[in-house]
Amino acid sequence: MGKELFEGLPDILDAGALAETLSISKAGAYQLLSQPDFPTLRVGGRKLVTKQKLAEWMEEHTNRM
Repeated sequence: MGKELFEGLPDILDAGALAETLSISKAGAYQLLSQPDFPTLRVGGRKLVTKQKLAEWMEEHTNRM
């Protein structure tokens, strides 16, 4: 996955930014952030993900035929 995919994003994404990036609902982003295998960063009560970990997670979960 190329680095240019997330070039314009902030280094750390909250649920709103994650939802916008993946074109999913904010509720869907919160569900994703709650999955055990998703690389969530917790700061206080907030659930966040770094741009780098999101790209790595997407690469690992992309089906290859």
